[in-house]
Amino acid sequence: MKLALLTPCFAPDLYYLAALLQADRAVLQDVEKFSRKSRIHRARIRTPGGTQWINIPVRTEDRSKPVNQVRIDHSQDWITPLLRALNFNYRNSIYFDFYEPEITADFQKAIDFEFLMAFNNYFRNRLFTFLYLDKELESASYITEYSSDPDLFAERIGADVIYQEYKSRHYQRQAKRRKDPDFIHPVYRQHFEDFEPWCSVLDVLFQYGPTSFQVLDQLTQHNTNE
Repeated sequence: MKLALLTPCFAPDLYYLAALLQADRAVLQDVEKFSRKSRIHRARIRTPGGTQWINIPVRTEDRSKPVNQVRIDHSQDWITPLLRALNFNYRNSIYFDFYEPEITADFQKAIDFEFLMAFNNYFRNRLFTFLYLDKELESASYITEYSSDPDLFAERIGADVIYQEYKSRHYQRQAKRRKDPDFIHPVYRQHFEDFEPWCSVLDVLFQYGPTSFQVLDQLTQHNTNE
Protein backbone atom coordinates (compact mmCIF):
# COMPACT_ATOMS: atom_id res chain seq x y z
CA MET A 1 0.00 0.00 0.00
CA LYS A 2 1.16 3.51 -0.81
CA LEU A 3 0.70 6.12 1.93
CA ALA A 4 0.83 9.89 1.42
CA LEU A 5 1.80 11.85 4.55
CA LEU A 6 0.95 15.48 3.93
CA THR A 7 0.48 18.77 5.73
CA PRO A 8 -2.97 20.40 5.63
CA CYS A 9 -2.10 23.20 3.19
CA PHE A 10 -4.74 25.42 1.60
CA ALA A 11 -3.45 25.58 -2.00
CA PRO A 12 -1.17 22.60 -2.79
CA ASP A 13 1.44 22.45 -5.52
CA LEU A 14 1.49 19.77 -8.21
CA TYR A 15 3.96 17.48 -6.44
CA TYR A 16 1.63 17.44 -3.42
CA LEU A 17 -1.26 16.53 -5.70
CA ALA A 18 0.77 13.81 -7.43
CA ALA A 19 1.56 12.22 -4.05
CA LEU A 20 -2.08 12.49 -3.03
CA LEU A 21 -3.51 11.09 -6.25
CA GLN A 22 -1.03 8.22 -6.54
CA ALA A 23 -1.45 7.07 -2.93
CA ASP A 24 -3.87 4.43 -1.73
CA ARG A 25 -4.32 6.34 1.52
CA ALA A 26 -3.64 10.01 2.33
CA VAL A 27 -3.16 11.35 5.85
CA LEU A 28 -2.89 14.96 6.97
CA GLN A 29 -0.36 15.35 9.79
CA ASP A 30 -2.45 17.71 11.88
CA VAL A 31 -0.92 16.70 15.24
CA GLU A 32 2.64 17.62 14.27
CA LYS A 33 4.24 20.89 15.34
CA PHE A 34 3.62 23.93 13.15
CA SER A 35 6.63 24.99 11.05
CA ARG A 36 7.00 28.29 9.29
CA LYS A 37 9.02 26.46 6.61
CA SER A 38 6.05 24.31 5.68
CA ARG A 39 3.28 25.19 3.23
CA ILE A 40 0.54 25.02 5.84
CA HIS A 41 0.15 28.80 5.89
CA ARG A 42 1.50 29.83 2.49
CA ALA A 43 1.32 29.11 -1.24
CA ARG A 44 3.48 30.11 -4.18
CA ILE A 45 1.99 32.14 -7.03
CA ARG A 46 3.35 33.30 -10.40
CA THR A 47 4.57 36.88 -10.84
CA PRO A 48 6.07 38.83 -13.79
CA GLY A 49 9.54 38.34 -12.30
CA GLY A 50 9.17 34.75 -11.11
CA THR A 51 7.17 33.69 -8.05
CA GLN A 52 6.14 34.95 -4.61
CA TRP A 53 4.44 33.56 -1.53
CA ILE A 54 0.96 34.47 -0.36
CA ASN A 55 0.62 33.97 3.38
CA ILE A 56 -1.96 33.46 6.09
CA PRO A 57 -0.57 34.91 9.35
CA VAL A 58 -0.74 32.83 12.51
CA ARG A 59 -0.77 33.93 16.11
CA THR A 60 2.73 34.19 17.53
CA GLU A 61 1.88 32.25 20.69
CA ASP A 62 0.65 29.31 18.59
CA ARG A 63 3.80 28.73 16.53
CA SER A 64 5.05 25.99 18.85
CA LYS A 65 1.71 24.17 18.92
CA PRO A 66 0.41 21.26 16.85
CA VAL A 67 -1.03 22.28 13.50
CA ASN A 68 -4.63 21.62 14.55
CA GLN A 69 -4.28 24.10 17.44
CA VAL A 70 -2.80 26.99 15.44
CA ARG A 71 -5.06 30.03 15.10
CA ILE A 72 -5.16 32.60 12.34
CA ASP A 73 -3.93 36.05 13.36
CA HIS A 74 -6.90 38.26 12.55
CA SER A 75 -5.40 41.27 14.34
CA GLN A 76 -4.17 42.48 10.96
CA ASP A 77 -5.95 42.69 7.62
CA TRP A 78 -4.15 39.97 5.69
CA ILE A 79 -7.05 39.20 3.35
CA THR A 80 -6.98 42.47 1.41
CA PRO A 81 -3.25 42.32 0.47
CA LEU A 82 -3.55 38.62 -0.38
CA LEU A 83 -6.45 39.28 -2.74
CA ARG A 84 -4.60 42.28 -4.16
CA ALA A 85 -1.62 40.03 -4.95
CA LEU A 86 -3.86 37.52 -6.72
CA ASN A 87 -5.57 40.28 -8.70
CA PHE A 88 -2.33 42.00 -9.70
CA ASN A 89 -0.61 38.82 -10.84
CA TYR A 90 -3.51 36.88 -12.34
CA ARG A 91 -5.96 39.44 -13.70
CA ASN A 92 -4.81 38.70 -17.27
CA SER A 93 -5.13 34.93 -16.89
CA ILE A 94 -7.76 33.36 -19.11
CA TYR A 95 -10.10 32.18 -16.35
CA PHE A 96 -9.32 34.66 -13.58
CA ASP A 97 -12.52 36.65 -14.07
CA PHE A 98 -14.52 33.42 -14.04
CA TYR A 99 -13.24 32.25 -10.64
CA GLU A 100 -12.32 35.56 -8.99
CA PRO A 101 -15.72 36.26 -7.36
CA GLU A 102 -15.82 32.86 -5.66
CA ILE A 103 -12.15 32.79 -4.70
CA THR A 104 -12.51 36.30 -3.26
CA ALA A 105 -15.59 35.27 -1.28
CA ASP A 106 -13.81 32.17 0.00
CA PHE A 107 -10.85 34.16 1.32
CA GLN A 108 -13.14 36.78 2.81
CA LYS A 109 -14.91 33.96 4.61
CA ALA A 110 -11.64 33.20 6.41
CA ILE A 111 -12.56 35.89 8.95
CA ASP A 112 -15.13 33.40 10.29
CA PHE A 113 -12.46 30.78 10.97
CA GLU A 114 -10.47 30.81 14.20
CA PHE A 115 -8.20 27.88 13.38
CA LEU A 116 -5.88 27.70 10.40
CA MET A 117 -6.47 24.03 9.66
CA ALA A 118 -10.23 24.48 9.51
CA PHE A 119 -9.85 27.19 6.90
CA ASN A 120 -7.21 25.19 5.01
CA ASN A 121 -9.57 22.23 4.76
CA TYR A 122 -12.41 24.48 3.64
CA PHE A 123 -10.42 26.29 0.95
CA ARG A 124 -8.67 23.15 -0.31
CA ASN A 125 -12.02 21.42 -0.69
CA ARG A 126 -13.29 24.41 -2.64
CA LEU A 127 -10.30 24.19 -4.98
CA PHE A 128 -10.86 20.46 -5.40
CA THR A 129 -14.46 21.18 -6.36
CA PHE A 130 -13.36 23.67 -9.03
CA LEU A 131 -10.79 21.13 -10.31
CA TYR A 132 -13.15 18.13 -10.17
CA LEU A 133 -10.80 16.30 -7.81
CA ASP A 134 -12.29 13.69 -5.53
CA LYS A 135 -9.86 12.20 -3.03
CA GLU A 136 -10.41 11.35 0.63
CA LEU A 137 -7.96 12.81 3.12
CA GLU A 138 -7.81 11.60 6.71
CA SER A 139 -6.58 13.53 9.73
CA ALA A 140 -3.91 11.92 11.88
CA SER A 141 -5.72 13.07 15.02
CA TYR A 142 -8.53 10.62 14.23
CA ILE A 143 -6.32 7.61 13.50
CA THR A 144 -5.52 5.46 16.53
CA GLU A 145 -2.52 3.83 14.82
CA TYR A 146 -0.88 7.16 14.03
CA SER A 147 2.69 7.77 15.15
CA SER A 148 5.03 10.71 14.55
CA ASP A 149 7.49 8.07 13.40
CA PRO A 150 6.37 7.68 9.78
CA ASP A 151 7.89 4.21 9.36
CA LEU A 152 6.20 2.91 12.51
CA PHE A 153 2.88 4.36 11.36
CA ALA A 154 3.33 2.78 7.93
CA GLU A 155 4.09 -0.58 9.54
CA ARG A 156 0.99 -0.37 11.70
CA ILE A 157 -1.33 0.22 8.75
CA GLY A 158 0.45 -2.03 6.27
CA ALA A 159 1.99 0.60 3.98
CA ASP A 160 5.23 -0.29 2.23
CA VAL A 161 5.74 3.04 0.41
CA ILE A 162 5.52 6.53 1.91
CA TYR A 163 5.11 9.69 -0.13
CA GLN A 164 6.03 12.96 1.58
CA GLU A 165 6.16 16.54 0.37
CA TYR A 166 8.79 17.93 -1.96
CA LYS A 167 11.91 19.12 -0.11
CA SER A 168 10.14 18.68 3.23
CA ARG A 169 13.12 17.61 5.36
CA HIS A 170 12.98 20.88 7.34
CA TYR A 171 9.42 20.31 8.56
CA GLN A 172 8.54 16.63 8.04
CA ARG A 173 10.28 13.75 9.76
CA GLN A 174 11.72 11.81 6.83
CA ALA A 175 10.73 8.18 6.44
CA LYS A 176 13.11 5.35 5.62
CA ARG A 177 10.36 4.00 3.38
CA ARG A 178 10.04 7.33 1.62
CA LYS A 179 9.84 7.27 -2.15
CA ASP A 180 8.97 10.00 -4.62
CA PRO A 181 5.75 9.61 -6.54
CA ASP A 182 6.18 9.10 -10.27
CA PHE A 183 6.53 12.75 -11.14
CA ILE A 184 7.94 14.99 -13.80
CA HIS A 185 6.74 18.54 -13.26
CA PRO A 186 4.25 19.37 -16.04
CA VAL A 187 5.28 22.31 -18.17
CA TYR A 188 2.04 24.10 -18.94
CA ARG A 189 0.97 27.44 -20.37
CA GLN A 190 1.45 30.27 -17.87
CA HIS A 191 0.38 33.87 -18.33
CA PHE A 192 3.93 35.29 -18.13
CA GLU A 193 6.92 34.44 -20.29
CA ASP A 194 9.13 31.50 -19.35
CA PHE A 195 7.93 28.74 -17.06
CA GLU A 196 8.17 28.72 -13.28
CA PRO A 197 7.54 25.35 -11.57
CA TRP A 198 6.30 24.75 -8.01
CA CYS A 199 3.43 27.22 -8.10
CA SER A 200 0.24 26.32 -6.28
CA VAL A 201 -2.63 24.81 -8.19
CA LEU A 202 -4.24 28.26 -8.27
CA ASP A 203 -1.83 28.94 -11.13
CA VAL A 204 -3.33 26.10 -13.15
CA LEU A 205 -6.92 26.95 -12.23
CA PHE A 206 -6.72 30.60 -13.32
CA GLN A 207 -5.10 29.67 -16.62
CA TYR A 208 -6.97 26.48 -17.55
CA GLY A 209 -10.26 26.63 -15.65
CA PRO A 210 -12.54 23.68 -16.48
CA THR A 211 -9.81 22.22 -18.71
CA SER A 212 -7.31 21.97 -15.81
CA PHE A 213 -7.50 18.20 -16.24
CA GLN A 214 -5.12 18.67 -19.17
CA VAL A 215 -2.42 19.39 -16.58
CA LEU A 216 -3.69 17.32 -13.65
CA ASP A 217 -4.03 14.13 -15.70
CA GLN A 218 -0.25 14.18 -16.12
CA LEU A 219 0.12 13.64 -12.37
CA THR A 220 -1.23 10.10 -12.56
CA GLN A 221 0.47 8.87 -15.70
CA HIS A 222 3.29 7.25 -13.69
CA ASN A 223 6.18 8.80 -15.53
CA THR A 224 9.69 7.67 -14.71
CA ASN A 225 11.71 10.06 -12.56
CA GLU A 226 14.73 11.56 -14.24
